[in-house]
Amino acid sequence: MAASVPSPSSKRRPAKAPLLLLLLLAGSTVSLLAFSHPWLLSNSSPPLSSKIPALNSFPITPELSFNSSQPSFSCNASLLSSSSQPKPLQLNSTPHAAALEVEMLASMAPINDGYPGDSQRQGPYHNWKLFSIDFQDMLQTLKIFIYPDVSNKSAPFSSIFLPHSTPFHPKLGNYFSEHMFKINLLRSSFITSKPEEAHFFFMPFSINAMRNDPRLHSESSISDFVALYTTKISRKFEFWNASRGSDHFYVCCHSIGRDAASKHRELFNNAVQVTCSSSYFQRLYVAHKDVGLPQVWPRSPEKTLNPPDARLVFYAGRAKNSLVRQELIATWANDTTMDIFSSNPPFPYEEGFRRSRYCLHVKGYEVNTARISDALHYGCIPVIVSNHYDLPFANVLDWSKFSIIVGHGDIPLLKQILLSISRQMYLNMYENLCKVRKHFRWHMSPRGYDSFHMTIYQLWMRRGMQFTS
Repeated sequence: MAASVPSPSSKRRPAKAPLLLLLLLAGSTVSLLAFSHPWLLSNSSPPLSSKIPALNSFPITPELSFNSSQPSFSCNASLLSSSSQPKPLQLNSTPHAAALEVEMLASMAPINDGYPGDSQRQGPYHNWKLFSIDFQDMLQTLKIFIYPDVSNKSAPFSSIFLPHSTPFHPKLGNYFSEHMFKINLLRSSFITSKPEEAHFFFMPFSINAMRNDPRLHSESSISDFVALYTTKISRKFEFWNASRGSDHFYVCCHSIGRDAASKHRELFNNAVQVTCSSSYFQRLYVAHKDVGLPQVWPRSPEKTLNPPDARLVFYAGRAKNSLVRQELIATWANDTTMDIFSSNPPFPYEEGFRRSRYCLHVKGYEVNTARISDALHYGCIPVIVSNHYDLPFANVLDWSKFSIIVGHGDIPLLKQILLSISRQMYLNMYENLCKVRKHFRWHMSPRGYDSFHMTIYQLWMRRGMQFTS
C-alpha cells in the first residue's frame, strides 16, 4: 500500500535505523565497498548551513564552452509570430531575484512562438496556455536542495560530485546532457540552502564520472557506491527518511545508470530517475515516476533553417548491436532515393541532416540516441523507430506534430509511409519543428524553455505526488 509523504515544509524525522540494517537493505556486497572507501560512511561533507557556492567557483574551460552571444535561431517556413513584447516583471527582492528575473523574462518571449489565444491550433503543444501559466508558477515557486558533496573539493571522490570542468569535450558527447543539467541547476534560481523549503533534493553524483574512475568503473562497483552513498545521506541527514527518498532525484545519461540504483530498494522504488534511457519496457524505469532526459550533443549553431528537398531519408549508424538497425540496413541500404549507411557516410555527417526531409532515429542498444536532437537541430523531421521509448516532454509536446513515429514492424513500409505525407503536412511539421528546437538545447546559463527548464518542469509536475513502496 502506498504511504503518504509529508510536505517539504513539514517536520522531518531523524534517521533511526541502525547502520547494519541499512547496509543489509542496500545489498550484501555494499559493506565490502565501505571498507575500501570509508569516506562514504564518514562525516566529511560541508555543513548544511554553508551556502551552495556559485558556479563561477568551478571554472569551465572557456574554449570548449558555448558562445553566450550566439545568434538567434530562425526557420524559413512561414512561421506565425507576434510582435508583442512581454511586460516587465515586478519581483520582490530575494537572494535569487536577479537570476529569477532573467529566467522569467527569457521564458516569456517564446510564448509568442506558439498560438496564444487560438484554442483550435496548439501547434506542437498539447495545451500551450496551461503549460505556460504553470511554467511561470514553477519559476517563482520551485526550490531544490543540493547535497553539499557538490561543492566539497577535498573529498576523495570529489570528481564524482563536482560539476564537470570541460563539459564540451568531444569524448563526453553522449553524456553532455547529464553534465549540463548539474551546471545549469547550480546557475539557476531554483537552488536553496534551506532544505526545509525544498520541494526536491538533488543527489549530485555522476554515473559517467564513476564509469571513468578506475576505483569504480564496473557496473557492480558503481551500484555498490550509489547504494552506500544513499545509505550515507539517509544516516547523516533527515530529509531522505522523511519521504523514504520519494522527493529525491538523480540524473544520468549513461546506459548503466538505470542499474546503478538496483542495490538500494528505496532508491530505485521511490527516487526519481532523470535519464536519457527512458524505456518503459525496462525493469528499472517507471514512466509515471521517472523522467526522460533528451540526449543532446553540443553542436555549432544553425542560424537559419530551410526545408530541404534534396533527399528523402538519411540514416548513418552501427548495426551490430541492434536487430532493428540490421533489418533497416538489409531492407533499404540499396534504395537510391534513401541515404542509409551502416557506417560513416561519404559526406559530412551533418550534411545528411541538412539535405534530407526525414532523418531516422533507430533503436540501438538503448531506445535513445542523439539523432533526434540532431535532426531537430539541423532541420530534419525525426522518424522514430524505437518501441517503448518514453519520449522526453511528451506530456507537454505533441510529438505527432513534428515527428513520425513508427513501430519496428513497419520498417518494410517505411518508404510508403513517408511518401504518403503531403507537402503541406510536411511543411506544417517543419514549422512545428522550428518551434520545439529551443526545448532541445543546453546553454551555459539556463534560458527559458531550454532543455534544462523543460526537464525541471517534469520534476515540478511530480511534486506532491510521490509514493513510497
